[in-house]
Amino acid sequence: MRKFTSLLVVLMLFYSVVNGFASDYTGKAIKAKLASEEIEGDFMTVWARNFAAHMKEWSGGKIEIDVYPYGTLGENGDINELCQLGVVQFVFSDYAWISSFVPQAQVLTLNYLFPSENISETLDWMVREGEFMPLLEKKFRDNGMVPFSIMFEGWQWIGSQKPINKMADLKGQKIRLMSSKMLVEDYRAYGTSPTPMNYGEIYSGLQMGLIDAQVQPLFAHYSMKFYEVENYITKIGNEPFLGIPTVNKEFFDSLTPEAQQEMRNFWINAIIPAGKWIEEKNMEDKAKMQKANPELKFATLEGEALEEFKAAAKTVYPKFVDIGGEGSQEVLDALLKDVKAAKEVVK
Repeated sequence: MRKFTSLLVVLMLFYSVVNGFASDYTGKAIKAKLASEEIEGDFMTVWARNFAAHMKEWSGGKIEIDVYPYGTLGENGDINELCQLGVVQFVFSDYAWISSFVPQAQVLTLNYLFPSENISETLDWMVREGEFMPLLEKKFRDNGMVPFSIMFEGWQWIGSQKPINKMADLKGQKIRLMSSKMLVEDYRAYGTSPTPMNYGEIYSGLQMGLIDAQVQPLFAHYSMKFYEVENYITKIGNEPFLGIPTVNKEFFDSLTPEAQQEMRNFWINAIIPAGKWIEEKNMEDKAKMQKANPELKFATLEGEALEEFKAAAKTVYPKFVDIGGEGSQEVLDALLKDVKAAKEVVK
């Protein structure tokens, strides 16, 4: 069986670029922990391990980072708190779960905000050139953390028991979402009934009928075996799944400037290679799901059905100013400006 041959090529090219920044590390020896919200083999944990390996090599073995996959240090909300408190030094979480600690990050949950293509390239431009990232870092710092980057992990897909061909098909459906007030508003606008549930409980929730549907990137539908208890997996093109590698502020500010910059360099330079890696992995995982469950139906909405969702999503935008906390209007304006500017550059 082919083992991501082309992905390995991407990784080799990535490391050749990152290693171009390598320098002698003269700081103290460091032993740190990084908590990932995903299981072994999924995006966040794979790239967390890549980060740990790179920093160890760059520092001549003086910076050691132990990676803890999902479930080893608690649930998704727990690990963000551990990072904020400094119990772990790093966390790789997403735009929704981190929102309990940095509510402004929820601006990234607004549906149909990003272009339908070239998400990684758009994020790369935004992080390097835009006005949004410095504002987001300020909000993170106000809450004891520092974001390194924003990573694209593929589009979100709705796994359900019934087909979704139009927005009315979601009316009244109990749907499990990540923890975010804005996400709840997004999906309420589509007529659903958002239902809270821990990540590790989703499989049994679908199996027992406690929820009718749930939202995940393709790799999670596969790795968590949700496809075994789903009949349909539908892409409505509303929500790119975005990860935010983050570090505890006090710990980060104690590092040498060279180490701080190397960490930033890694995650910024990883945006595009990691995006290519996950796109291929998602397609391979989709093929595996289809082979394992031939009755599973995949669908991508287009045309009038898609426009109906887009119109409903836009009604939620004004609510972010109330939900997003202090400075949310400025954060929203900067993100909209950056996305528009990136579209002009990224073709």
